[in-house]
Amino acid sequence: MGNIASASIKLSMKAVVITQPGDSSVLKIMERPTPTCGDDEVLVRVAAAGVNRPDIFQRKGRYPAPKGVPADIPGLEVAGEIVEVGRNVNSWKTGDKVCALLAGGGYAEYCTVPAGQCLPVPKGLSFVEAASLPETFFTVWSNVFDRGRFSRGESVLVHGGTSGIGVAAIQMVKAMGGTVYVTAGTDEKCEYCESLGAERGINYKSENFRDAILTLTNNRGVDVILDMIGGPYTEPNLECLAEEGRLVLINYMKGDETTIHLSHVLRKRLTITGSTLRARSPEFKAAIAEKLRENIWPLLESGEIKPIVYRVFPMEEAPAAHDLMQSSQHMGKIVLQWAITS
Repeated sequence: MGNIASASIKLSMKAVVITQPGDSSVLKIMERPTPTCGDDEVLVRVAAAGVNRPDIFQRKGRYPAPKGVPADIPGLEVAGEIVEVGRNVNSWKTGDKVCALLAGGGYAEYCTVPAGQCLPVPKGLSFVEAASLPETFFTVWSNVFDRGRFSRGESVLVHGGTSGIGVAAIQMVKAMGGTVYVTAGTDEKCEYCESLGAERGINYKSENFRDAILTLTNNRGVDVILDMIGGPYTEPNLECLAEEGRLVLINYMKGDETTIHLSHVLRKRLTITGSTLRARSPEFKAAIAEKLRENIWPLLESGEIKPIVYRVFPMEEAPAAHDLMQSSQHMGKIVLQWAITS
């Protein structure tokens, strides 16, 4: 047994459970055994958990949890207090306030997580704000900075500018010396993205984003595109990439099939890549955590980058939180919070 906090750890806990694949009504508060802390893990008493689109897919039965992860409890990011540490863990102690990236199981009073996937709650931030960070910040760093090889002075187009991914990417790229363009579905959303640091918000319902990008860049195009739409966006993405440009795919909300002209790839020497984060190893995720702690956490503590929380729901209202996520009306993160946290 690892180092246990003086506060008692309950043998059972409340959790939001997917009772069967379906719409948001299948999410129910139920009792589950409190997870056991492994040698390389910490046990976190959860104060708040972020809501992410993969949670919706898991609820619908389209995104199964990796082996060893609770199959019926969604939640990829949490913030709370460490109440137990595994025997091999030296980097954390009981009582530490952390936020963490999970492979699942975050909609619960307790969760276990590999120690390397935890980060300290940035100074000055609440548990709710901290819970909004890990999934999107890990994803943006891994895909824009690592896979996309972004470097200072380059330009980035982010599709879905007011999503959790979008508001993180705008601020991170801007803070690291880049120029950010985004697409969003209303003029209000475009203006909001610009207030966060985007050079220009493009309303994809009234503008052709390809034409807009080429006009804005004097036909040069952008260096990196972060795309979660897929399908019909792929060809225009390639058309508005600059020479040596990189298209990074993290989802395919409009479908995973498309037709492209390979001549764009050859003529401009483009790179098309993509990734999913959930099933990657704890070591891989720990490496991203270190980069975030070094490069981004100081900017969160200074206020240069801010957590963008659109709405907070009690954990018991997880169905309403999922409905809001699916409506795409939000600008920023949706967070679930336990009513009483200690």
